[in-house]
Amino acid sequence: MAKEKANAANDGRATARPIATDRHPLNNRTYRVATTAIEDCWELVSRCLHYRIPGALIYGESRLGKTYAIEYLRMLIHRERPEIPTFHVQSEHKASRSEGAFFTRLLRSVRHPQPDIGRNAGKRRALHERLRDVAEAQGSSLVIFFCDEAQRYSLHEYEWLRDVHDELAQCGVRLTTFLFGQERLCEQRARFQESGDTHVVKRFMVETLRFRGVRSALDAATCLKSYDEHAYPAGSDWSFTRYYYPFAFDAGMRLETSADMLWDAFSQVHQHAGLAGAVEIPMEYFSRAVEAILLDGLRQDAIDFALNESHWTKVVQHCGYVASEQAVERNARGLGR
Repeated sequence: MAKEKANAANDGRATARPIATDRHPLNNRTYRVATTAIEDCWELVSRCLHYRIPGALIYGESRLGKTYAIEYLRMLIHRERPEIPTFHVQSEHKASRSEGAFFTRLLRSVRHPQPDIGRNAGKRRALHERLRDVAEAQGSSLVIFFCDEAQRYSLHEYEWLRDVHDELAQCGVRLTTFLFGQERLCEQRARFQESGDTHVVKRFMVETLRFRGVRSALDAATCLKSYDEHAYPAGSDWSFTRYYYPFAFDAGMRLETSADMLWDAFSQVHQHAGLAGAVEIPMEYFSRAVEAILLDGLRQDAIDFALNESHWTKVVQHCGYVASEQAVERNARGLGR
């Protein structure tokens, strides 16, 4: 009976956490943690800002976490350079290119109250005024666009975007553009160079960076360490790991020490499924596995709790990684529909 009472006292469910579980960002998947790829992106972004490079290209396969990276980079800029306005511009798939539709999308991205109003010239002017006003309000001479799925842009759209750069420059505001997209974006850069459209390359694609997934136990450790250190509520000492495993955390448990076990679990399912190529884990499936482990802490937490290989093997088997990679391989062979 005494042992049962002791276990109950050490049970994470009895812990007074700072917020309700249903309000925690991990429960709602509204959080951001660092990865090696994001650290590489931040180094590129910082270099471009320091040397006033007008544009860079970040490319990689789908599913690796580029959209996730954009939001993390915006968060970092807000923290390190809060005066700089940043916008997430989503490129849409479309059958035809329209100047009016292009500027409507940009107006929506910069949260203009009336993005659909007016003719093309009026939309251009509205975008210019909106960006100038935001920069002035924040005391900045710089505005940043993060363009997602940029491989969808045509030469005409790059020309229209170049006009935005030039018009802002005339009133003392610099627009820096970071293009995020799939492999085709890098191929597009090569075609522009071959066709003589080097002005597009010089404006938007000066620097290039390949975006990677989690490719090693060291990469995994970088991600897991973020869960151990990232606090919510901000400014508290309640890291994600501590929130879900308060007793085990206080006793010294850290997710970072599980990096080898987690990497081995992904490597084994990759091999057993006969997947082609080296292991490169998309952030979506990596984070699903980690989230499952943390959520289990609500019922498993105890002072003597320790994560082992079976814990990680189970969540990796159910995170969707193998099914997703198999679907990609079928599509690559022209068999998947």
